[in-house]
Amino acid sequence: MKHLQVLCFLALLSFSISMAAQSGAPAAKPATPAPQAQPAPPTIAADVDRQVSMLEREFVGAAEAMPEDKFNFAPASLNIPGSEYKGVRTFAEQVKHVAATNYLLWGAITGDKSPLESKGDNGPDSLKTKAEIIKYLKDSYALGHKAAKSLTAENAVSTVASPFGGPNPMSRLFLATFSVAHAFDHYGQMVEYLRMNGIIPPASRGQ
Repeated sequence: MKHLQVLCFLALLSFSISMAAQSGAPAAKPATPAPQAQPAPPTIAADVDRQVSMLEREFVGAAEAMPEDKFNFAPASLNIPGSEYKGVRTFAEQVKHVAATNYLLWGAITGDKSPLESKGDNGPDSLKTKAEIIKYLKDSYALGHKAAKSLTAENAVSTVASPFGGPNPMSRLFLATFSVAHAFDHYGQMVEYLRMNGIIPPASRGQ
């Protein structure tokens, strides 16, 4: 019995010493979170270039989705009762018109010109095949990225001669962004052309 009392006393003493040692130790400091990298502040060039990229993805995707044998399709060929499609552009002409206008508007910013002459409003007559037209389109977007990246806070609202002629100059920012608005207008028409041929535009397909 006496031995048991001694063992209990020693155990209690050991526990007390352990607690005292722990209470005297400084509390562990919480880990300092690593500083997070701050995103770069937006710039005019980056924002406009982002718009060009969004347009390029959807417009080129739509152009590539139309089969070669449907590239000269126009809604007039369907003879839809009550419709009025006389004289509207073919699918190929929609694409060539936008690409040529891209060169016209973005080239006014960079000083570059279209490598092919366009006599009318429907793009170069020399482009016949789907591959030729798609290449011309993609090259026009390369110029779009060049134009967007050339914009700064200082030169965005400075003006250049209007690519349409006339006495009124246009700002670089207007030319850069109007190209996007103009192409999206025609993209909406191309979407209808695709659906008339049983094709869902790539941007409208499920992931």
